[in-house]
Amino acid sequence: MTALVDVTGRLRKMPAEAGDPVSYTIRVGDTLIPLNEMVGYPLQFDFDGVIRCINCDRKTNKSFSQGYCYPCFRKLAACDSCIMSPEKCHYHEGTCREPEWGETHCMIEHVVYLANSSGLKVGITRGSQVPTRWIDQGAVDAIPMVRVTTRQLAGFVEIACKKYVADRTNWRAMLKGDVPDLDLVEERRRMLELVADDLSELRAAHGENSIRAVDEDGLALSYPVEVWPRTVKTHNLDKSPSADGVLQGIKGQYLILDTGVINIRKYTGYEVRFRVFPNH
Repeated sequence: MTALVDVTGRLRKMPAEAGDPVSYTIRVGDTLIPLNEMVGYPLQFDFDGVIRCINCDRKTNKSFSQGYCYPCFRKLAACDSCIMSPEKCHYHEGTCREPEWGETHCMIEHVVYLANSSGLKVGITRGSQVPTRWIDQGAVDAIPMVRVTTRQLAGFVEIACKKYVADRTNWRAMLKGDVPDLDLVEERRRMLELVADDLSELRAAHGENSIRAVDEDGLALSYPVEVWPRTVKTHNLDKSPSADGVLQGIKGQYLILDTGVINIRKYTGYEVRFRVFPNH
């Protein structure tokens, strides 16, 4: 069968734009392919066994931190432990792996937000990453709660909130469309009351203007999904280098196929052949 799309190259995280529904593109090498219009079509990934670091292009047997080789994983600030645990930021100690990167990515305004992806969760992101971060998590609603002056401070606020709410998405529930209805304006009000003493202590330590509660509007998001899976099975390109099926939807960084789901971000740096076939 002749493919409608047949491209080879390295996978990267899927670009997405807010809309009704969210608009997705898949990037294979230098080729960008609109995906929403492919829902309902059979597609196939064939991994050729080659993984290349998205930073230095070195061939690597294993991908670290979603797309890096081990040397880059060890040296880049983007792969440091404080990225996953921002409260551990050590920029102020003069030990940041890449101080200039830290200045542009960490020592800038961050947003602490509430989102509904598989239930209520708290999260943080750079101001410039709203709403991209929410889309990547598959949130159906999200709302800013406070704006803070640094990533580390956002981590401290998140820790305070985690006493009352989760900080992770149940990705299987998210992919089933199993999401409760929540009033995030009310949840924000409630959370700010619960952490009021924590915020006061942080302001006393970091400056009165370091944390600013906001009453900004939230954002509702919908996704191009025709069929929600009843059970969630995953395709693993490391164990089975070919994955194929009819594309039934896209949510977060996942493609939902009738044969299972595939997390595109997980396979950043993987060399693949990607094909889309006629849907008849």
